[in-house]
Amino acid sequence: MTRPRLALFDCDGTLVDSQANICLAAVEAFTLADLTPPPAAAIRRIVGLSLVEAMRVLAPDQADAVHHRLASDYKAAFFRLRTAGAMEPEPLFDGIPALLDHLAGEGWLMGVATGKSDRGLTRVLAEHGLTHHFVTLQTADRHPSKPDPSMVLAAMAETGVAAQDVAMIGDTSFDMAMGRAAGAFAVGVAWGYHDVRELVNAGANVVAQDVADLPALLVRP
Repeated sequence: MTRPRLALFDCDGTLVDSQANICLAAVEAFTLADLTPPPAAAIRRIVGLSLVEAMRVLAPDQADAVHHRLASDYKAAFFRLRTAGAMEPEPLFDGIPALLDHLAGEGWLMGVATGKSDRGLTRVLAEHGLTHHFVTLQTADRHPSKPDPSMVLAAMAETGVAAQDVAMIGDTSFDMAMGRAAGAFAVGVAWGYHDVRELVNAGANVVAQDVADLPALLVRP
């Protein structure tokens, strides 16, 4: 019998390009707190972290209470801006639907491990008609921030897939460190928010330059 295999995807920067909306909500949160908003380049670098941890990185000189307030204001801003129609659609990266169809046809189980909330992930997957592909969804609502391995370990427990048969696919150093900490095969993608050198330094076993490259890279050599 063939052992089950699990392809575990990050969301923002890996499946969807959400940087514009993340930057918009972060700027509003900082403005509400009467703080100078960080530049977009700095905001992109924290994509994937849980919100409080992200605010610690973006505002290191502020007190912990301010970090929690910024995280709360970010969530409120994101919901308000989306409800008002002020946010852009979060497009899938080219080739993602075909990739997921291909992996499903090859018998892969698939899941998501993301810094998004349950609500945010559910919405994105539903908007793009991808919900049916994923058998395990791990979010920041139920886990410590990446690179803690909790999300990957929970996905492994839910699916019954051993670490040696899990590929953690992501665009940031946080994803690579998380995957390696859980014993998974860490697969970086070059189209997201951290550069290839950072992915390799964080433990990426391989890095895909294009979505079409992924199927051949997911299995340990």
